[in-house]
Amino acid sequence: MSESLENKIDLKDRIISYLKENKRKIIIVIIFVLLSIFSIISFNVYKLNKNELISEKFVQAKLLLQNENISEANKILEEIIFSKNKFYSILALNTILDSNLIEDKIKIIEYFKFLEKMNIEEEQKDLIVFKKALFLIKHSDKEKGYQILKEISNSESSIKFLAKEILDK
Repeated sequence: MSESLENKIDLKDRIISYLKENKRKIIIVIIFVLLSIFSIISFNVYKLNKNELISEKFVQAKLLLQNENISEANKILEEIIFSKNKFYSILALNTILDSNLIEDKIKIIEYFKFLEKMNIEEEQKDLIVFKKALFLIKHSDKEKGYQILKEISNSESSIKFLAKEILDK
């Protein structure tokens, strides 16, 4: 029994001794962990606030469109496109296309190229490229649009059947 008590006391003394010897290291590790947690939380709050701000801008742009303030709506939608938001950037371009807000085809192609370079899922990229092909066919460069559709139909894209269907017509 006394041996067990001595072992416990010895263990306790070794732990205290280890803590005293490595006090600085332990404090540095604790500070690092706390700063990491704080940084992660702060970054998530920042992303959430940024997303809310972009969503509010999108709603504002839609209201401006309803009130036929097209130039102001265009500015806001362009700002949303360049915000690199994975959801609202694509939605803003779709709004511009669906409402025929911009007649400059070169500018719209630049928007497509910008969205294609974004860090988004492959399915979303495929949809952007598909919509770009349809835009080209409808507005300016049918040959290039059909070439893009051929590339989609030969790929492993989930929308290759749509591209094949359009090419077969």
